[in-house]
Amino acid sequence: MPNAVALDNVQHHDLKVISGHGPQYGDAINEVAVFCNEFAEVQREYPIYFRRDERGGLQAYALLGLDKGENLFLDEGTWQARYIPAMQDRGPFMIGFREREDAGEVKREPTMAVNLDDPRVSHDEGHPLFLPQGGNSPHLERHARALRTIHSGVEQSRGMFNAFIQAGLIAAVQIEVKLDDSTEYNIPEIFSISQEALNKLDGATLERLNKQGYLGLAYYALASLGNVRRIIEMKNQRRAVLV
Repeated sequence: MPNAVALDNVQHHDLKVISGHGPQYGDAINEVAVFCNEFAEVQREYPIYFRRDERGGLQAYALLGLDKGENLFLDEGTWQARYIPAMQDRGPFMIGFREREDAGEVKREPTMAVNLDDPRVSHDEGHPLFLPQGGNSPHLERHARALRTIHSGVEQSRGMFNAFIQAGLIAAVQIEVKLDDSTEYNIPEIFSISQEALNKLDGATLERLNKQGYLGLAYYALASLGNVRRIIEMKNQRRAVLV
């Protein structure tokens, strides 16, 4: 259970955060949740696919590795990619909520919280979160951007999936990888965009999806599966080093 408290530039004026990535920071994962407002960046680096959540809805994921707990993009404390998904780029921060009364109505507003028990949080080493005069440091702004991406991406992704389902674009897929005669991987229970269904869309549906901003996202998700080849190459390079 994280020890999360609302971030405050007075109370936490001397707080610092250690940068970097590694298993000790929760980065030893072979997939990470991503959101549709990240697709343009994510599809350049990672395969994107969809999974059902516990409520039966859909959530997009980026593939990071083939074995459990394997992140092929981790290398000696750094994340070797041009874009790091927001869920892993947020650092020890999370989205909290506070209640505010407005015209007699109680509203919940998002706020930035920090997990004080996270090993990246320190008073002695790392990057300061606040400038001497109290403003946010560039390091904190980076994590804040990641949280904004997550917060807005949740609702945007819900709308995207509703549109994809309505258009009949979601289809079950399998990612099968064979490295050699004795090493095979199969990623089960995943979904993607159906190329066949996309090609058969009528003009009105195409126009609607395009106006909503979802048509390009469908192509991003579909094209991203070509990055499976990159995952295979990275896996083979990692195996060669271990031999």
